[in-house]
Amino acid sequence: MSPNTDTSRPRMTLVVGGTRSGKSQYSEKIASGFGKKILYVATAEVWDGSGSLEYRIRKHRERRPQEWPTLECPRNVAATVQASGLLEQVDGVILECITLLASNILYDQKDPAEYLPFQDALIREIEALKELISRSPVPWVLVSSETGMGIVQPDPETRHYCDGLGIANQLLAKSADEVYLMVAGLPVTVKK
Repeated sequence: MSPNTDTSRPRMTLVVGGTRSGKSQYSEKIASGFGKKILYVATAEVWDGSGSLEYRIRKHRERRPQEWPTLECPRNVAATVQASGLLEQVDGVILECITLLASNILYDQKDPAEYLPFQDALIREIEALKELISRSPVPWVLVSSETGMGIVQPDPETRHYCDGLGIANQLLAKSADEVYLMVAGLPVTVKK
């Protein structure tokens, strides 16, 4: 049976965790079990002088196999992936990451300090993504940060971002077949 038609594997796996918890490497390990060619959907937007973000992106690229194509899409992920035609050419997808996708959507708003427009835009993005994954011929691994374990932030933008990302993670976890929380490089099974 071709990897693209295997219905026994999870359709969507969500991997969440804190900074440097091992989310990316664990997600890559899961996806490598799908087959040789994995579509890497990157949501990061890099500007000159991004410093540590540029370093992290370079390290991720160096770690990935050459045969994994990368599709950069900071917003409108479902529409961009669908339009690319790549889902029919790969064995699986990694989306890295929901964290940066939420940030991109927040700062795409006219006023990031207004919560409801951001929340509505983020929910639309997540629902479109869930719909695409439900119809996808290949399995997906989504990576996201868990920001809800800290204190409530005093400034509105950071608070809105954390709230929005928490909602996005809940929506994805509810639909996911498997959810893992990464703690100190170790996966903790949350849903299987």
